[in-house]
Amino acid sequence: MALEKVSVQTEAPAAVRVDLGVIFVSLELSKSTWLATSLTPGSDKMSRHSIAGGDLAGLLTVFTDLRKKAQARLGKLYPLVVIQEAGLDGFWIHRVLDREVWIESHVVDAASIAVSRRHRRAKTDRIDGEALIRTLMAYKRGEPRVCSMVRVPTPEEEDRRRICRERKALVAERVLHVNRIKGLLLSQGIQGYEPMHRDRRKRLEELQTGDGRILSSYIRAQICRELDRLELLLEQIKAVEVERDALVASAATDTLAPLALLAGIKGIGPEFAVILDSEGLFRHFDNRRQVAAYAGLAPSPWQSGTIDREQGVSKAGNPRLRTTMVQLAWLWLRHQPDSMLTRWFHERVARNSGRLKKAAIVALARKLLVALWKYVTAGIVIEGAVMKAA
Repeated sequence: MALEKVSVQTEAPAAVRVDLGVIFVSLELSKSTWLATSLTPGSDKMSRHSIAGGDLAGLLTVFTDLRKKAQARLGKLYPLVVIQEAGLDGFWIHRVLDREVWIESHVVDAASIAVSRRHRRAKTDRIDGEALIRTLMAYKRGEPRVCSMVRVPTPEEEDRRRICRERKALVAERVLHVNRIKGLLLSQGIQGYEPMHRDRRKRLEELQTGDGRILSSYIRAQICRELDRLELLLEQIKAVEVERDALVASAATDTLAPLALLAGIKGIGPEFAVILDSEGLFRHFDNRRQVAAYAGLAPSPWQSGTIDREQGVSKAGNPRLRTTMVQLAWLWLRHQPDSMLTRWFHERVARNSGRLKKAAIVALARKLLVALWKYVTAGIVIEGAVMKAA
């Protein structure tokens, strides 16, 4: 019996599901132009609206027009769900939009959105805006792990970060000036000069080049100007440290405040306490995996078929918190030699015959961060840890 050929008629692709009862809007922000991409209920086409950068009133006008057009077509006034990437614009736009009762605003971590794996992929504001719309729709449908929304800090929490971040920038600039002065002197055969010493001006007058000459007038003037900038930086660093210490002292009045609890542990000074509190532990975490992932200290395995290897930590989280935790892990070994975490580190290194100390210290940093999180949130004291004397 011959088989009859059955022709299958392909159906047209279905429209994108937009029956969630909201207008989806994505924002691509730049200094000169804001691009708003929208998708209204009952439509499978996205529209784009260009607004001058910084024109918040114009943006709200566009949002109002979108609602009116949807109401004229469908007879209902829909709310808006807006998404934007975390970037240089900060969170002020989100705070303005979030004050409107008819707008639900979200800030997304751009690195958490899946992109094409092609070697040369097209990238424009239009493509990115449409991708944000699709990501937002999947997020509102409840699809797991489609993206990572940023937990927007309060203005007070954001302002507290300025202390430790400014000090870090000032210290990095101080290193540049010190190295520039030493480099200028080294080109004249002079070594051993320390610009950070108090007698730096007096020592400069006594210096002689490697061939027995006094410093020439122009290079001496350049070094003096470098010293002027260095001394200004030292004054600014001191002023920032005074503000930092005042913040720690004010938190000491509340013995249950996270900053006071951190500052009370031996080996954690005011700088590390402020960084840990303002950069990480002020947030809410559901479990220890989220804590490690936020700091970029979570492991990143590579498994495919017979391949199974570890790539190290992800480094996808807060770099300031991650750097501080690695530094604190080394200090923890010195100031907390009898703690459970220190004993674990030494046992781990001993099993490897003294090798892989760097990998072990990163693992210690991860364990220490989780232990500190449990301490400030649940009051679970780190086993064997020594507290500072009152």
